[in-house]
Amino acid sequence: MGFPERAPQLVRGGLVLLDPETNQVLRVIALQYNPDTLSRSLQIRGVGAEGAEFSEALRLKGPPVETIKLEAEIDATDKLETGDATAQSLGLHAQLAQLETLVYPSSTDLRANHREASGGSIEIVALTKPLLLFVWSASRVLPVRITELSVTEESFDAALNPLRAKISLGLRVLTSDDTGFASRAGSLFISALEEKERLATQAVSGPLSALGINSIPGG
Repeated sequence: MGFPERAPQLVRGGLVLLDPETNQVLRVIALQYNPDTLSRSLQIRGVGAEGAEFSEALRLKGPPVETIKLEAEIDATDKLETGDATAQSLGLHAQLAQLETLVYPSSTDLRANHREASGGSIEIVALTKPLLLFVWSASRVLPVRITELSVTEESFDAALNPLRAKISLGLRVLTSDDTGFASRAGSLFISALEEKERLATQAVSGPLSALGINSIPGG
């Protein structure tokens, strides 16, 4: 029969909306299925240019620009089989709306700005959103902003509610240079960097002989 109670609990990746002032968790969006792959790109911000002094060539302006891309799937089948009322009446509309509203200003803010503009206000306050975190295990909790979101709906019920969808998500990691060192986002980025540095110390350095040399030439 097996021992399902002994099975390890699956940790899911996902997104967290955080109030940057109060640190209150506003919403947690756990991925239904963890993606098989996670693509990350780091654009290095070096100081040195061609012809620069040696000391400049070894310097960095700041943290690299890191981007993350992933594809996730969501499916209403399981909830439909268990009789979930929301899935039966809406399919995946609620889950998709939860993700899509992350990249929209709220209707309340849009109406408020419209009233300001209609009243003759010259300067309209920029619309802000809560702080978004990308969580991929306890070792990777990063402040991010969404740069790309695409949805492919693949199956529908009789009322044209989506039942299966693929989500492509592009994220840019926010660094202390982007948000300020003292901000909540800046603090979270520094914590993530310190965790990365801690993890780096766990990797064992190999001997020079593993690279086919016994010493560094020219020493």
